[in-house]
Amino acid sequence: MILRSGIRAALATALLASVAGAASAGALAGQNGAAKVVVTVQTRTGPKQFSVEVARTSAEQERGLMFRTNIPADGGMIFTPYPPTGAPREASFWMKNTPTALDIIFIRPNGTIARIAANAVPYSETQAKSGERVSAVLEINAGKAAELGIVPGDKVRWAGQGQ
Repeated sequence: MILRSGIRAALATALLASVAGAASAGALAGQNGAAKVVVTVQTRTGPKQFSVEVARTSAEQERGLMFRTNIPADGGMIFTPYPPTGAPREASFWMKNTPTALDIIFIRPNGTIARIAANAVPYSETQAKSGERVSAVLEINAGKAAELGIVPGDKVRWAGQGQ
């Protein structure tokens, strides 16, 4: 019994160290175990930070924030790299099966914001388009971009960005 307790304590310590290490590296865990990163948008009034889930694979990007009703105030999702296979390209997003209104922020390969599709309507199948080639897309709660003064041209950074 003492041996098992010792093993449990060692495993618990290792798990806590692993979580702390991931958090300090900017990688956290989101819903369903999805990786999370801290995204910083440098606005003219200062940096604004979000703790968002990362959608890297085609399956993760296809599902996005569909069916979600509990997105934290500083939460959301970043689609990176976009698309998951291949070079940056024009992006087109819709809100099908998405009950939460979102701001969709299209990010150029140089990390600057190309366009913001503000207040995308829940469940809408209308396409929100980037208008140019992008390498990432950030989705946050609707109205947050305007509230925080986030505008096209602002610089966006996150851990593992590769820039």
